[in-house]
Amino acid sequence: MSDALPYWRLSGFYLFYFALLGATAPFLALYFDHLGFSPARIGELVAIPMLMRCVAPNLWGWLGDRSGQRLRIVRFGAVCTFLSLSLIFVDQSYAWLALVMALHAFFWHAVLPQFEVITLAHLREQSARYSEIRLWGSIGFVLAVVGLGWLFQYLSLGLYPWVLLVIIGGIALSSFWVPNASPGVHSVTAGEGGFLRQLRRPGVLAFYLCVGLMQVSHGPYYTFLSIHLESLGYSRLVIGLLWALGVLAEIVLFLFMARVLARFSLRQVLLASFLLAALRWLLLGNLAEYLSVLLFAQLLHAATFGSFHAAAIHFIQRSFGAGQQGQGQALYASLAGVGGALGALYSGYSWKSLGPGWTFAIASLAALMAAFIIASRLRDAPVNRTH
Repeated sequence: MSDALPYWRLSGFYLFYFALLGATAPFLALYFDHLGFSPARIGELVAIPMLMRCVAPNLWGWLGDRSGQRLRIVRFGAVCTFLSLSLIFVDQSYAWLALVMALHAFFWHAVLPQFEVITLAHLREQSARYSEIRLWGSIGFVLAVVGLGWLFQYLSLGLYPWVLLVIIGGIALSSFWVPNASPGVHSVTAGEGGFLRQLRRPGVLAFYLCVGLMQVSHGPYYTFLSIHLESLGYSRLVIGLLWALGVLAEIVLFLFMARVLARFSLRQVLLASFLLAALRWLLLGNLAEYLSVLLFAQLLHAATFGSFHAAAIHFIQRSFGAGQQGQGQALYASLAGVGGALGALYSGYSWKSLGPGWTFAIASLAALMAAFIIASRLRDAPVNRTH
């Protein structure tokens, strides 16, 4: 890495940010289950932060592009996320928790899209090395799921909100350690004409549709995997380790992602990600009681999140000019939120009536639809590289 690149400062932020995701993805549904909510109510509560991604990232993205004050938005969002989530101690009724989920998500979703733009601005011509910084987010995720899996094996889930506040405090503090940077004209590859004109370029809308479908397919995974595995007899420590295994596979892929993008086109990487996602959901829904199958399915997280996310970030950078990078990243977050919310909602309603097998089969179908769209609508262009 170049001496001018604040590698550890950027990496430290990703570590804390995705540690929060590691604390929520496996354990938030378990916490709501601990409070006595039904699967349908759990699905709704998990969907609320994802629904907030439909609005919040676009608002903050527009503000970031218009003002150029992306780092101030990141810091403001992190502090307000901490303050909002602290309201969870006031009451634990369904209505109050729904309000807390919506409020904290509004500010939390201000953070990552703007920070992605800052990171890519620091990287400049080294954008293919984005994964080497982003992998620290995966490390934070692993530390959270393993540590909390061990913690809640022995202690009550009543401590869960305090753990979340500690991690969010780390996000806020690390945001004040990161220097600012703005994207330059070197990132313009989409031509001029504004965000909507760039959005209408061939393949861009198809890509965003597939972003939504990918997150729909993740609905049962993020909402009910821990509950599903616990019902099959796995302990919370083992469940945490299984979540960590998936992210460790993701970390390994991130280490080699620059080579992958140098050899394969974005279309090929995205297509492979969707096809492997379809396989993964079928395995989790039908054969999770077999540990060997479960281990293999978790290793596929390298594709269903790792290669998909890295390719998506590069696609967005390639598709939008410097003045629209924030909005491009925000739309990615928003459609991921729409898809994730729909996935959480449908899985919440189908989990009890249809069961895990059919619920994950619907997820597999969503991934297959995305694979078809990518295969038929996206141009087979390599990622932009400069040496």
